[in-house]
Amino acid sequence: MKKHWRIVASLLICQAVQSAGAAAPKPLDPDREPDRIEWSQLTDKLGPVPKPKPGTKIGGVAKTLTNEYWRLLGEGYKTGAAKFGVTADLQAAQSEGDQLGQLAMAENMLTRGYTVLLLSPQTDANLQPVLAEAAKANVPVINVNDAVIPRAEHYIGTVQRDNGVRAARWFIQNRPAGGKVAVIEGMAGVYAAVQRTDGFKSTIAKESGKFTVVASVPGNWDRQISYDAASTILQQHPDLVGFYCNNDTMALGVVEAVKAAGKLKQVAVIGTDGTSDAYKSIQAGDLTGTVDSFPVLTGQVAVETALRIIGGQKVPRVVATPQALVSKQNYARYKADEASQRKALIEDSAHK
Repeated sequence: MKKHWRIVASLLICQAVQSAGAAAPKPLDPDREPDRIEWSQLTDKLGPVPKPKPGTKIGGVAKTLTNEYWRLLGEGYKTGAAKFGVTADLQAAQSEGDQLGQLAMAENMLTRGYTVLLLSPQTDANLQPVLAEAAKANVPVINVNDAVIPRAEHYIGTVQRDNGVRAARWFIQNRPAGGKVAVIEGMAGVYAAVQRTDGFKSTIAKESGKFTVVASVPGNWDRQISYDAASTILQQHPDLVGFYCNNDTMALGVVEAVKAAGKLKQVAVIGTDGTSDAYKSIQAGDLTGTVDSFPVLTGQVAVETALRIIGGQKVPRVVATPQALVSKQNYARYKADEASQRKALIEDSAHK
């Protein structure tokens, strides 16, 4: 109970400081922030990574390890840190709804002497108090993907809206007759969920007049909730041609509902994240595709960026990491060895 009230008090203090006009960067909108750089341009534009000081420790706090995306991001932290001879640790909340637990973990890392923190918040607000405390301790904080801490000085991740844009364009190209589609959203109000959903809806409306979005409901990043929602939508709209899901966990729940309804050949399902279970489902012919955010590479880029920042380099506020819609047709291009994957993604970046 004491810890609960300490966290609530920290949130209120942080809000009061912001209301008083304390010096802080403008609210972050990573999809539109002009001060940005592509991950593939870091070395060309900024030069080599500064040699880290002995004892450099990178602390990462993820949303939860029950979602494989965050485990893969942590793997990227580890391999990225090993490349530069530093230490990287990852902690995560027990579930995607444990906002206070995640905040407590971040605050604990701050007291344990980490050189820099890589935070992936559950909501846009729950880790905001850490920024004020980190500033006092002179510890840089980097927001890594998904939800957005409005006052974060640096953000690393994909253009969230483009996840939905890519899914919409897949339907336009591969379902030329159009039809009814539905969206299974992430947690209501979270930046990534809002942007991904808007990207899908606005693109499919503007670039094709043949589709109707008949439902758009929160799945809360949860497989069972998404299964139940998809089952209801399929009953209400038996002629549905597809779903776009804000992450792969939800997409796999939707695939189960589509299979249970006997509509696997009729209904396409596109997920987001690029988890191994999603790829297994794609190879099995169940999940149609996923907008891969390449979490291991993102974790490596986050570590590199952190070392550049603590090494004194002026890094743009947003470092944009890669994404690609991967289906059975282009699977081999993106899921080969790491070197081949990087080459393909660098080629994609050059053709933006």
